Parts: sequence; C-alpha cells; structure tokens
Amino acid sequence: MAHVMERFNLDGRVAVVTGGAGLLGRGFCRTLAEAGAAVVIADRNKSEAEKLAAEISQTGQALAVEVNVTQPDSVRAMAAAAKETFGRLDVLVCSAALDPKFDPHLGGGYEQDFEHFPLESWRQALDVNLTGAFLSAQAAAPLMLEQGGGVMVMIASIYGLSGPDQRIYRDPHKPPQYKPAYYPASKAGLLGLMRYLAAYYAGRGIRVNALTPGGVFNDHDAFFEREYSARTMLGRMADKDEMNAALLFLASDASSYMTGSNLVVDGGWTAW
Repeated sequence: MAHVMERFNLDGRVAVVTGGAGLLGRGFCRTLAEAGAAVVIADRNKSEAEKLAAEISQTGQALAVEVNVTQPDSVRAMAAAAKETFGRLDVLVCSAALDPKFDPHLGGGYEQDFEHFPLESWRQALDVNLTGAFLSAQAAAPLMLEQGGGVMVMIASIYGLSGPDQRIYRDPHKPPQYKPAYYPASKAGLLGLMRYLAAYYAGRGIRVNALTPGGVFNDHDAFFEREYSARTMLGRMADKDEMNAALLFLASDASSYMTGSNLVVDGGWTAW
C-alpha cells in the first residue's frame, strides 16, 4: 500500500489551469507544480501568464498559453499545446470566470439592479463561466480518453449552492449594490455540468469533481469584510492560499474514489 502522502504526488503528469493567472488560479498553478506536475497556465492575460510561467520554471515545468475560453478553436489550441509540449494532459482545472469585482469593464456590475440588468452582460458572463468550462472539457476529454484517464476539477462557488445575501453588499454610506444574477446562475450550472460529465465518463477513467470556495479576501472594503465574515462559522473570509490543498486533493490520486462530488471550502457559510 502506498504511503498516504505519495497519493498527492503529480510527478509525470500535466495540468491545464484556465484562468491560471487569476486570484485563485495562480495558487493552483504553483501548487500543482510543487506537487510535480508540468503546468499549462491558460489565461486571456498572456503577459501575466508568462510572468507566472517564468517563476514556476525556476523549479519546475510551466507553459503560458493565451486562451479565450469562449472560442472553440482557442480552447482546442490550448489542449493541443499541452499535448505538443508535454506529451499528455492529465488534469484540467476550470478556473476561468468573470466576476464584477475583478472585471469592472463588464457592464452591469454591482451597481445594476436585476430589473435593468443588461442581457449582453448576462450572455457574456455565462459564455465565460459556464460555456468556457464546457468547451475546455470537450477539448481535454479526447486526450484523456486516449491515454486511459484523467481528472477534471470545476471551480464553483457557494453562490452555486445558495442565493447571495444582498444585504452584505449594501453599505448604507454608498449607493445600492447587488451581486449580479449571472454569477450564482453560472456557478450552479457548473455544478450541474460537473455531475453530467462525471456520469458521462463513468467507467472510462475520467473523474470529474468540483471545488466550491467561499469568499476569498482580496482588498474588500471594511463593510463587506465585516458583514461577510459575520455569516461564516469561522468568522472570517478565506485567504487565497486556503483553496490550494483542496485543489491538490481533487487533482491527485488522494481523491481516487471521488467523482461527481463537490468539495465545499467555505468556513461554514453553507452549513448554518
């Protein structure tokens, strides 16, 4: 029987992380590389992906790939780059997503009420958050099937499990703000896609699971941080590095008897 820590080892494996230069994606890429995987950092921001790849390449293997996860040709090129550079594709992490805090250029942000939310913003966000994972899985699956198996991890959200508490966005000293509808809708859809894929590839060597993070602190204002933290059992927001170990668990053989499951790391938000 293998030592338990050996089951987290990813030596010889190749991982693709969409949104790899993002808040959580950066930590995911570093973690997978530390575990021994060659990492493809796939992101729309090529310069940031290249910086991270240069950092990881000092001790491991990494490749930066510019990708638009809403475009089939771009996503197929991403998977092909993994195959051409490293010879295989073992792990797909779907972390690319639009969120109004990180994508203020997207119309219909926190300031927009539901009744007047722009249809184009809704469609654009679903294209990235949900269709992007669909296309990425489509591109990765043939390579995984060809080599006898692989792992997919969908990065969801607590808002895919429960509705946003809009009160925590309404600082009385600021104009009204709202978490937009596309975010919980797309994250709930991602959980449905995960279960579909797990069932579809049952018995064919591909495991598919989801990681559901709670709120991760990223320079939030004091009002939001206080209100959010009060809703969690641990009384605080997550640090961005607190999702990495859970991701490695799902990406490695440590979770070999898991598929179609959702690992919730939310400080107790959804357990009240």
